[in-house]
Amino acid sequence: MTKKAGKGEFGRIRDYFAPLTEGRAGSFNLKDDAAWLDFPTSEHLVITTDMLVRGVHFLGDETPAAIAAKALRVNLSDLAGKGACPLAYSLGLALPSDVEDAWVEQFAAGLAEDQKRYGLYLLGGDSVSTPGPITISITTYGTIPKDCYPSRTAGRVGDHLYVSGTIGDGALGLLAARGVFGQSGISDRLVERYRYPQPRIQLGQLLRGKVSASMDISDGLVGDLSALAKASGCCAGINSFDVPLSESAAALIAEEPSLLETALTGGDDYELLFAVPPRSVEAVKQAASLANTPIQQIGMLRAGDPSGDVFVSDREGKRLEFIQEKYTHT
Repeated sequence: MTKKAGKGEFGRIRDYFAPLTEGRAGSFNLKDDAAWLDFPTSEHLVITTDMLVRGVHFLGDETPAAIAAKALRVNLSDLAGKGACPLAYSLGLALPSDVEDAWVEQFAAGLAEDQKRYGLYLLGGDSVSTPGPITISITTYGTIPKDCYPSRTAGRVGDHLYVSGTIGDGALGLLAARGVFGQSGISDRLVERYRYPQPRIQLGQLLRGKVSASMDISDGLVGDLSALAKASGCCAGINSFDVPLSESAAALIAEEPSLLETALTGGDDYELLFAVPPRSVEAVKQAASLANTPIQQIGMLRAGDPSGDVFVSDREGKRLEFIQEKYTHT
């Protein structure tokens, strides 16, 4: 391993990351080669992993604390999509040799702040040097009562399709962060949404047993809905005009209608997408009210070729065609 200036790998682990274990017995204060988790036998352990690479998943001009927040929250959004309670996480960190201790300290401080916000702790992980860009891998662990796991596969024809919050702010926020829209209050609000996702943890938990299928939206609404519909052996139809937009996104799309495609397919929303049997619609609305989170019906799961086809209609009922349905890394 390449030796870094300053504290070095083990000093950074001791000073910046070991405190994030909060003294939990199974983490061994990061002094062992492995860790253990204890959870009730009446629950399932839910596990999800996401990686972030500088220049691909974040621009690199963000503060270290902001990068830490996004790295943790995109994982928490996956847990929210399954209605799980956050428990712990492990961290893999690959840093170039020129990254200084101050950067690592601020990164760890960002993790510490979000740990308190979302109720989890660091369990373990690894730290290495790399000649490439900063790369962060987080695996998050959560729990959910048995028989409550809402996979992508259980949607049924006739289920109502809902989303939480607003769609498109993340993708438009990335453009704003790159300076596409210039400096404005609209740009600032969208950049904030891009850099600081808001995982819908409480809503996901309140939807347990009320939805047939659920997931978070990370790679774009249309593409992720296609994945859900295909896994459930259905097609889907949504109305573009029913997709909820923030005031900032709506203002930009009103000026440049082609940005609607960016909003619907661009990714980085980290909202929830879920299929609701008709009998559960009122219960779902009550759950959203208790979570103080807006939800909106955007369409339905349909019968047809079980290819996951998504028909996105405009106000005249015509199908909208997109160059690309979802964000991809290749």
